[in-house]
Amino acid sequence: MELLQNSYVALFVIICIGFVIGNIKLKGISLDISAIIFVALVFGHIGITIPGIIGKIGLILFIYTIGIQAGPGFFGSFRENGRSLALLATVVIVSAAVTAYVLHLLFDLEMPVMLGLLTGALTSTPGLAAALETTNSPLVSIGYGVAYPFGVIGVILFVKLYPKIIRADVKKAEAEYEHQAVSGHPEIKHINLRVENDKVVGKTILELRIRTMTQAVVSRVLHKDTAITPSSDTILQKGDLVRAVGTKDALEKITTLIGSETNEDIPLQEGYEVQSILVTNKETVNTPLSSFNLWGNYQATVTRIRRSGIEFTPSPSTRLQMGDKVMVACSQDNMKQVIRIFGNDDKKLSDTDFFPVAAGIVIGILVGRISLNFGNSFAFSLGLTGGVLAVSMVLSRLGRTGSVIWTMSGSANNLLRQVGLMFFLASVGTKAGATLVETYNEYGSQLFLVGALLTLIPMFMAVLVARFSKKINILTLLGTLTGSMTSTPGLAAVDSMSDSTAPAIAYATVYPIAMVLLVICVQLLGGM
Repeated sequence: MELLQNSYVALFVIICIGFVIGNIKLKGISLDISAIIFVALVFGHIGITIPGIIGKIGLILFIYTIGIQAGPGFFGSFRENGRSLALLATVVIVSAAVTAYVLHLLFDLEMPVMLGLLTGALTSTPGLAAALETTNSPLVSIGYGVAYPFGVIGVILFVKLYPKIIRADVKKAEAEYEHQAVSGHPEIKHINLRVENDKVVGKTILELRIRTMTQAVVSRVLHKDTAITPSSDTILQKGDLVRAVGTKDALEKITTLIGSETNEDIPLQEGYEVQSILVTNKETVNTPLSSFNLWGNYQATVTRIRRSGIEFTPSPSTRLQMGDKVMVACSQDNMKQVIRIFGNDDKKLSDTDFFPVAAGIVIGILVGRISLNFGNSFAFSLGLTGGVLAVSMVLSRLGRTGSVIWTMSGSANNLLRQVGLMFFLASVGTKAGATLVETYNEYGSQLFLVGALLTLIPMFMAVLVARFSKKINILTLLGTLTGSMTSTPGLAAVDSMSDSTAPAIAYATVYPIAMVLLVICVQLLGGM
């Protein structure tokens, strides 16, 4: 027991026991990494605490890596699903505020206590700060302390049990989400065509504006038994064979333009090859393909790009990202030069440069401290969590600034996220466990009941609304619930259920909305 008084020893003991318990399955349900917080509650109850700074560091690392992971998909998701997800977040926050007001009248509780219960039930530090500023009452902190433990545990249990209750197939939901993501980037294929249309005979590829008119790429041309990798100046002649690369729609267009499809093969020109090259050179990241002048310098053509498991046809304005795989056709001698441009170094992709991580976190902390004042009655700031999350999403979207690459490999991101999460759960759990029993003895079960209702009712309301809209993927719904409840441990519980990015993207989409709405609702209730 004396050894456990050393916080670093206690930290790793909690993590070890948490993983053992988390791997235990009862009727197919397991707590996974979320079990750490339940172990930490017990340790906190017996007087063992983890310093708050460890929890803060863990929270920052977890939120930053979530933002880096979710950023590239966030903006597209917001355009496509922003309204429906924002609606669910609004349902959660507004129903929580209405429930708080009704319970305030029903149980005759003072409003400062109720505001503390509300912000604790939604585990919202910015909400707590707004409540304290609005009421100037210590009762807010008491209410927050009572509701916070179940606010953490209740969300975890809800997102774990809900898919089991409705018998949702998580793997099927993953496949549906991936299919929906891929549907925006149709499969890339290639066909061979014979030049038959008299209108294209004798004209160059540039004059025909093939890429602009059809969105297809001509990767190979066979003229009089000689196969070449074409340039924009290549002239098409009657009877030539052309290999076109693109989506089904693009290939249909280029077939109409050039001529009928043929099964005849177009061999590679002697000394030419086609190779997939990994983008690992920092200098190429966020740079448009046209900047490299690959054909002019190396007679090389990029026929397709594979990014995050999705293939698409490139255009001259396509900007490369770290980890892209570009399919290049050119001579064997020039291929060495092209490889040198793009990198093709697996080791560089797996290495983690910690400067961008540290710099991004510092920027996020500074942004979170910026306060916007709207008269004397309302002030808003993103806070630590919101600032780090917003900045990390923007940086991951940018990809590169000068020589600094903001993105990181999937393995590095996952490691930092897991470490941060374990530290955060251990610290939060011991802090909540230290006062759980004493608070219950002092204030009785009534406040705990109110806090539990404030946690559960908003989630049930959101689920009911979502059931009417059957288009919402279960993983997106769970991510939306945790983001609306501003529950990082809840997101961790969902994250452990699936390898999909859907929950993280949904969380990142609604978190800022929920945070702002809650602060507004707290200030409105505080003014009553």
